[in-house]
Amino acid sequence: MGAVLRLVACGSVDDGKSTLIGRLLADTGSVPADQLEQARRTRRGGSVVPPGEIDYSLLTDGLEAEREQGITIDVGYRFLDLPGGRRVIIADAPGHDQHGANMAVAAATADLAVLLVDAVLGVRPATCRHLAVCTTMGVRSVLVAVSKLDAVGYDRAVFDRIAAEIRAVAANLGVEELHVVPVSAVRGDNVTTPSPNLPWYDGPTFLDLLSGWRPKTGDRTAKLTGARLPVQYVIRTDRFRGPAGTVVGGALRIGDAVTVAGTGAVTTVDRLLGPAGDLDHAVPGTPVTVVLSGDVDVHRGDVLVPAGGDSPALTTAVTATVVWTGAEPLAVGAGYLLLAGPRSVPAEVTSLKSRLDVQTGQEHPATSLVRNEIGTVDVTIAAPVFLESYTDNHDTGSFLLVDRRTGDTVGAGMVRRPAGPPDVVPQDYAIDRAAREQLKGQRGRVLWLTGLPGAGKSTIADALERRLHGLGVHTYVLDGDNVRGGLNRDLGFTPADRAENVRRVAEVAALMLDAGLTVIVALVSPFRADRDAARNLFAPGDFVEVWVDTPLAECARRDPKGLYARANSGTLPAMTGVGQGYEPPEAAEVVLDGMDSLDRAVARLVTAITG
Repeated sequence: MGAVLRLVACGSVDDGKSTLIGRLLADTGSVPADQLEQARRTRRGGSVVPPGEIDYSLLTDGLEAEREQGITIDVGYRFLDLPGGRRVIIADAPGHDQHGANMAVAAATADLAVLLVDAVLGVRPATCRHLAVCTTMGVRSVLVAVSKLDAVGYDRAVFDRIAAEIRAVAANLGVEELHVVPVSAVRGDNVTTPSPNLPWYDGPTFLDLLSGWRPKTGDRTAKLTGARLPVQYVIRTDRFRGPAGTVVGGALRIGDAVTVAGTGAVTTVDRLLGPAGDLDHAVPGTPVTVVLSGDVDVHRGDVLVPAGGDSPALTTAVTATVVWTGAEPLAVGAGYLLLAGPRSVPAEVTSLKSRLDVQTGQEHPATSLVRNEIGTVDVTIAAPVFLESYTDNHDTGSFLLVDRRTGDTVGAGMVRRPAGPPDVVPQDYAIDRAAREQLKGQRGRVLWLTGLPGAGKSTIADALERRLHGLGVHTYVLDGDNVRGGLNRDLGFTPADRAENVRRVAEVAALMLDAGLTVIVALVSPFRADRDAARNLFAPGDFVEVWVDTPLAECARRDPKGLYARANSGTLPAMTGVGQGYEPPEAAEVVLDGMDSLDRAVARLVTAITG
């Protein structure tokens, strides 16, 4: 029967994708009779399908908005059973420019692309763009259906002209396998059976091409370099503690030697727990919980990889191809959230190397990317993440860029190459953190106080340091305003600058912790991802997040620095809580009621440090 075939169907709006897929589903018996009857009875506005006949496009358009507008917005997934018994998962991708992100996601897991070209309108810019997105996402085999040939009288010259144009574009974009077939999905010409309306065509039907397609040697799975397990969460029971996630890249087996990427610590797989129980191995796509030999420190966001001298490492910079889907143009220096597997880390686009011409396949210099353009960029990441070349591993070589303000996905990235190891070799010294702590008679920690402006962070930090000083604890306070007066005076208050502000403060706090100090950070740090990135710099137990939870109204009433008054007058548009949002911690180690007494807040923090 063969493996399941994943197919993405794409093309411009109204090129006939949904109708072609619907016809395939109906003619192969892949939809229930009641759905066919519903498609026979239902009509949407503007439909030209005669009453009593099946409107095949209704078999794939699932959203009510799609039915009303007659376009595909979301990605519709359908199952098709081929005559030979092979199963196909079809992703009907949106053709409208506003929904390019959905199409990129659909193409990311596809083995084969089906591209529709309207015989009346011919090859359009959107046609070339969709082909470029498919090749960028790693799809190298394309079936092109020149649709609506009935509307041009089944003219062979029209078909030949379109076929020549699309072959030229495909060659420029590096498509390795291309088949072009004439069809009329509405009339059924050459979809599943040969048509007398096309006497000049003696090639296979569209269904024949689809049924006979097989991946060639060197397809998208050939370069995968061993099993990877991106850790989604860690399961703890009274019998074991095991990282859990979905296997990608290759099979994971009991007895395999693995390491947590970037740590160098080697362990072995003692047990694999799948959804139905114990497994002796787990193939890609299998969700598993892994029981490891020995006590290995593994956290959400880590990646288990094969142990060995060439095991891939973490990186803080990549060169990548990006399909830009944001409403606002990409600009160099802009900050985003980078989503790689379970990790969400602040990142900055540091350079835009080129923009792809989707018709010629050439790359040209550019200063920005607008929606649906494809370019090559350099990205700097605030904390180390596991990313490798997309050609080696699609799952661990891709990422998303998210607008920090709106939460919208604005780009899909494919790593060309991660940055190599830095040309810096850390120097080891005989006196380390443990020796410094022993001299001071204390264990250092970082207390990270976050909250709205006016919540009381600096007041609490000042009182806490005085109390600890009296107890003989060696401390230092990193206050947001004080740091911005020197180390971070070059930073503003954009989301990207706020991320860099947090990163620098966290790095300084890490140095002070290494000196054996107890570090108190008083910083608004409004974005959760920035605080998570700061936490990731520290070993478990060294970072204590403290949320000073004070109502916005109370903060505005206090207004010790006059910030809220300025924000309300319009002279401080980036004010947290007014012009920019604040994301409260979801699992802070300590939550202080900002309306409570100062003495009680300090007492709780002293206990957190010395208790």
